Amino acid sequence: MKVLLKCLFFVVAGVTIVLPSYAQSNSPTQKSSSRAAVSSSQEPTQTASTDAVPSSNTADGAPGPAVPDPQPLPNPAMTGPLQTALPREVRAGPFGTVAVTGVLSGIGMTQARWAPGDKERNWDLSNGQIFLQKTTGWWQFYLQGGAYNLPALGTPFVPTPDTAKRYYGPFPEGYLKLVKGNFSVMVGALPTLIGAEYTFSFENMNIERGLLWNQENAVNRGLQLNETFKKLSASLSWNDGFYSNRYTWLTGSLTYAFNSARSLAFVGGGNLSQTAYATAATPAQNNSQIYNVIFTYSQEAWVVQPYFQYTNVPTNPKIGITRGAATRGGAFLLTYNFKHGISMAVRPEYISSTGSVSNGAVNLLYGPGSSAFGFTVTPTYRKEGFFLRGEFSIVNAHYFTAGDAFGSAGLSGTQPRGLAEAGFLF
Repeated sequence: MKVLLKCLFFVVAGVTIVLPSYAQSNSPTQKSSSRAAVSSSQEPTQTASTDAVPSSNTADGAPGPAVPDPQPLPNPAMTGPLQTALPREVRAGPFGTVAVTGVLSGIGMTQARWAPGDKERNWDLSNGQIFLQKTTGWWQFYLQGGAYNLPALGTPFVPTPDTAKRYYGPFPEGYLKLVKGNFSVMVGALPTLIGAEYTFSFENMNIERGLLWNQENAVNRGLQLNETFKKLSASLSWNDGFYSNRYTWLTGSLTYAFNSARSLAFVGGGNLSQTAYATAATPAQNNSQIYNVIFTYSQEAWVVQPYFQYTNVPTNPKIGITRGAATRGGAFLLTYNFKHGISMAVRPEYISSTGSVSNGAVNLLYGPGSSAFGFTVTPTYRKEGFFLRGEFSIVNAHYFTAGDAFGSAGLSGTQPRGLAEAGFLF
């Protein structure tokens, strides 16, 4: 109970700071933007060049057409409530106009029943990243670089200096994009098509990624084709799956937009081969198949996104998987945006795995045949480029294997956490 109260302190502290601003602010409501993760690479493929923006005055001094206000860029993709800042534009010679944005944020966490090697309290830089992109013309590019942390529900905290070393390096995403009308080709380190949550904390409703996200890949190196036809968007990618540097994965997505507020996406992918290669970024799930059904509703103050996920790691004794296993899970992502920059996000989710210790099934969760329920609540305050978020989360594991759950001996089935994140989008 004492540790649980410490966790709740982070949320209460965030709300305590937010409420005075809520009472005093007269700023207009900011709407959050939301996109399903499967459409993160299906943004409008060609925009008007900033070099050709018309003047606000004609040659004889009479008022001309108004110069359009600058708008946030489509990348990095974000579900809200946070928004990327308006870009700074740089004339880059043969590269044309390059837009520059960034994020700088810090994170604090307190938790109960931490795993060996972890600790009760953690403080670190959560994001120190710069984004460079060219979004006009027939050839475009995107480059993301810097330091980052990847906090995830029910997993040990990894210090920021170690995160880039273990996972995606100092330039986690970057690609060249060739555009022809509504068709585009992307080559490089790409955001995955899988799942409904993005990789980095500032892109999402919650600070931590969820239980279902732990089964998904995040960054793929490879080739991706995108096409949009009326209300239908499709993507197909040949890539290295869980950052394996072995190009044997095929993933695809199909999204139908009923209207500007509602869409339904079907996503699937899997390894067409099998490999024993393993790192922190390349777990046993690199040999899996993954399928999603994602519904998104985003209108006015609401963002609602339920989704279902199925994964399967097949049996293959040649690579050490003597008995395969599968997971089934569902999550409900919800954000409501109040006035004056205040919002509340909630994420209940459940996931179960098949197999048992007795039949030697591969462990995909907290031991073969285990399941888990997670609940996360995240209040957020944002004003211009500044943001402050508190978070309380709890994971309750069932049918876990002794040694694979929480606590110093892995014998506890419950882990509560409290987090706070603050920073600037510039």
